[in-house]
Amino acid sequence: MGFSSKVPWLKGVIGWPGWAECVALIPAMMLGWVWFGPLGTVVIIGAVVPVLLVATRRIRKSSGSSAQGRASAIASRDTIVETLNANSRIYDATGRGSACLIMCLDEPDRIAGEFGQGARDRAMQEIGTRLRGALRERDVLARLDATRFAVALEPMQRLDLEAAIQIAGRLKSAVEEPVSIDATTAYFSVSVGFCLSSRAPEPTGQSVLNSAETALAEARRNGPSAIRAYTRDMGQAADDREALRNEVETALERGDILAFFQPQLSTDTGEIAGFEALVRWQHPVRGLLNPAEFLPAVLACGLGRRLSEAMLHQALTALRNWDRAGFVVPSVGINFSREELSDPNLVATIKWELDRFELAPGRLNIEILESVIATSDEDIVVRNIAELSKLGCGIDLDDFGTGHASISSIRRFAVDRLKIDRSYVTRVDSDQSQQQLVGAILSMAERLGLTTLAEGIETIGEHAHLAQLGCAFVQGFAISRPLPFSATIEWMHKHRTKLTASAGLSQKRTG
Repeated sequence: MGFSSKVPWLKGVIGWPGWAECVALIPAMMLGWVWFGPLGTVVIIGAVVPVLLVATRRIRKSSGSSAQGRASAIASRDTIVETLNANSRIYDATGRGSACLIMCLDEPDRIAGEFGQGARDRAMQEIGTRLRGALRERDVLARLDATRFAVALEPMQRLDLEAAIQIAGRLKSAVEEPVSIDATTAYFSVSVGFCLSSRAPEPTGQSVLNSAETALAEARRNGPSAIRAYTRDMGQAADDREALRNEVETALERGDILAFFQPQLSTDTGEIAGFEALVRWQHPVRGLLNPAEFLPAVLACGLGRRLSEAMLHQALTALRNWDRAGFVVPSVGINFSREELSDPNLVATIKWELDRFELAPGRLNIEILESVIATSDEDIVVRNIAELSKLGCGIDLDDFGTGHASISSIRRFAVDRLKIDRSYVTRVDSDQSQQQLVGAILSMAERLGLTTLAEGIETIGEHAHLAQLGCAFVQGFAISRPLPFSATIEWMHKHRTKLTASAGLSQKRTG
C-alpha cells in the first residue's frame, strides 16, 4: 500500500491538475525563505503560482488540440504504408490483426458531368469527413488520388474476414448518404476493396496496400457499390490481366481477336433478322477468352479504336460473304463504346468501309449502351450518333433498363430499337412481375414508334412468352451461342431446314 493511500488528503492533492507544478516550486520557496523572509516568500508564491497554472493549462489545451488535429487529419499514401508496416509487426508480436480498406467513388465523370468538377471535389471532401467521423481515433485515413481513400485499421483482436466485411459495409453506408450540392440532392455510390494484413502475399505495408487495390479493382468490375476482399486467386487473376496487356497489341496484329456472331430471330416468322458481332480472343495458350477477361487490357493499352476498326471490318466481311452464299441477313450489329463514339473520324471511317464493301448503311446497326446516352453531354458523341442515323445506320439502345436513359435521351439520339436487358427477360415465362416489367417496356416502345429485341433468351418458354407479349425480335443461348464466322453458314443451313419443315407441318395441319 503506497504512502498516498495512507494519507487521504495527499491523494487528493496528487489528483489536482496543478500539483506537479507546485511541487516543482519547493526549491524556489526554500531559497525565497532564506533571502526574503517569510513575508516575501508568501508574496512571491501568490504572484507566481496563478501565472504558472494558467500558462500550463493553455499549453495543455494547445497540445490536446494539436493531437486531436493530427488524429483527424487525412494522411498521405506514404503514411498509410508506414502504418501498415507497423501493424504487420504488431500482428507478428501479439496476434492482433489489421486491414487496409480502399474506397473509390463510382462514376466520378457522371457526377462531374451533372454537377460540375467542383461538385465532384466537394463530394470527395464530404466522403473524407464522413469516413473520419466513422473511424476510431487511431485508425489512419489517407487520400490516395482524386477519387480514392485508404484506411489502415488499428490492430484489434479477432479481426477476421466477417468482421472486416462488416466494417467495410458500415463505412460504405456512412459515405453513401445523399449529399447536398447547390441546393440539389446528389446520390452517389462507392466500391470497396480490402485486404487483411494476415492475407497479404508479403508481410509488408506496401503488399497489403497493393492487395487492397487489387480487391478494389475486382469490386469495380462487379459494381457499382460492391465490396470485395483480397484472395490469392484474385492476385493471380491480376497477374494474368497484366500479362494480357503485354500480348494484346500482338494479338490484334496477328488476327487472334475475332468477331463471333450471335443470331437474332423474328418472333413473327422465325426468320433471321440479323447477327450481333461479339468480340472474342483466340489465345494460343489459354484458349477462347470472353471480353470481360481482356477488354480492360485493350482499353488500358489505348487500343479501343483499333479493336473497333477490326470488328467493323470483320462484320462487314461476314455480311458480304453471307450475301455471296445466298443467305438473307438483313443486318449486323456492332457495339461502340463511349471512347469510340468520341472519335471525330468515326462517321467518315464507317461510311468509307460501307462503300468499300458495297453495302447499304441500313445493314449496319450501331449498338450503344444505355449508360452512354444516359450520361453523355459530349457534343462529338451526340453529333456522331446523329450523323450515323442520317447516314441510314440503325441505332440500337443496348442493355435497356440498366442505364436510366430518359425518353428525351432516346429521342435526342435517334434510337430505332430497344434491346431489353436479360435481367428483365430471365424467367419471364413464370414470373408475373417480370411479365409486367417487359409489358411496360413494350408498351412504351410501341408508343414511341420503336422496335424491340429481347437479349439473353435461355429457354424455349421465355422465347414463346416474349412472342406472345409482342416483342419483335429475340436473341440468346436458346437460339444459338455466339459462333465463329465459319460456323454461321452451317447454322443457317440447319435453321432454314427447320423453318421449311415447320412450314410443311403447318400446311398439313391446315389442309
